[in-house]
Amino acid sequence: MQPVQIDRALVDFDVLAGWMDGQGLPEGPFEDVERLAGGTQNTLLRFRRGGREYVLRRGPSHLRARTNDVLRREARVLAALDGTDVPAPRLIAACPDETVMNGAVFYLMTPVKGFNASVTLPDLHAGDKAVQREMGLNAARALAALGAVDYKAVGLHDFGKPEGFLERQVSRWLSELDSYSALDGYPGPDIPGLDDVARWLGEHRPATWRPGILHGDYHLANLMYAFDGPEVAAIVDWEMCTIGDPLLDLGWLLATWPDRADQSAALAGPLGATGGLPAPDDLVGTYAERADAVAGRDLSSITWYAVLACFKLGIVLEGTNARAFAGKAPRETGDMLHSITLGLFRRAQEFIGG
Repeated sequence: MQPVQIDRALVDFDVLAGWMDGQGLPEGPFEDVERLAGGTQNTLLRFRRGGREYVLRRGPSHLRARTNDVLRREARVLAALDGTDVPAPRLIAACPDETVMNGAVFYLMTPVKGFNASVTLPDLHAGDKAVQREMGLNAARALAALGAVDYKAVGLHDFGKPEGFLERQVSRWLSELDSYSALDGYPGPDIPGLDDVARWLGEHRPATWRPGILHGDYHLANLMYAFDGPEVAAIVDWEMCTIGDPLLDLGWLLATWPDRADQSAALAGPLGATGGLPAPDDLVGTYAERADAVAGRDLSSITWYAVLACFKLGIVLEGTNARAFAGKAPRETGDMLHSITLGLFRRAQEFIGG
C-alpha cells in the first residue's frame, strides 16, 4: 500500500515527515505503508522510513471526545514500561500536541513480531497441546511481570486514583448500567443474578490491597504471541490502563478464560477452541510463582476479583445491547453481546458457588 492511498485527513505524511525529522528520527521516503487490523477505536499504520520500522497509532477519522486523552495516557504507559520485562510495544516518540496532525494526538511505537491467537493459529501452535498449554501459562506470566512493576518508580505516581479503587467499583458500574436507561427503546437490563452478584461483591470485598499498574482489559485477544513458540510477544491495547488493583487483571483473565464451549468462540477464537489451554487454577498458581507480583496482594481473594471482572465486563457489553435497542448499533451485535453478558453473570454465580 502506498502513502498516497492513505487519507491525508487521517495521516498527512508531509506533516509526519517534518515532525519525525524534528524528533531526530531517520529521514527518507515512507515505504511499505500498510494499515493494520486490530481494535475499532483507533487507527494503526505500519511503515518503514530511513531503514527503521514503525507503527503509528492515532484515533479514528472521526475523533471521539476522549480519544486524544486516551492516546496521551497510552503513550505515557508504554514509555514507563520501557526498561521493564513487561512484554509490550516500546514507545519511539509521541506527539501529544493535537494541533500537529489535523486535531489528532499520535505516537510511534515498535512493531510487534507476533500474531493474535484469538484470530489465527500458525501450524506450530495449532498442532501441539504442550505449546498451547504454555501459551496459557505465559499469559499469566506476562501479567505477573506487569503486576511486579513499581508504578511510582517508573513515573506513574499521578497516573490514576488508587485511593478507594475497590470500594467504588460496584457502585461505579451499577451507575453505568443505570445510565443506559437514557437510550430510547431500551427496556432496562434483563440480567438474572445482577442483584445477587452486586450484593455478594459488596459483602466480600478484600480488606486490603496493593496498588499497581492495571491493564484494564486483559484477555487473550489483547495478547500477541511469538511465531516461533509459546512466548507472549506483547500485551497490546492499553487504552483502559490506570493505577488500580492488578489482581483485577488476573480476575479478568479468569472471567474470560475459554474453558468451555460457550465462552471460547466469542472470547478467544481458535486458541480457545483447541482444548489445550491450562485450567484456571494453573493460571493463578503460575502468577503466584512471581514473588514480587504477589507481595502484599491476597491471592486467596482471587474469586472476588474474577466475580468483579464478570460483573464489570457484563455491564460494559450490555451497553452495546442498549444502543442496539436505540438503533445506534446493529441488533445482531446487541443480541450477541447480551448473550455473552448473561454467560458472564452465570459464570460469576458459579465462581461464588465454588
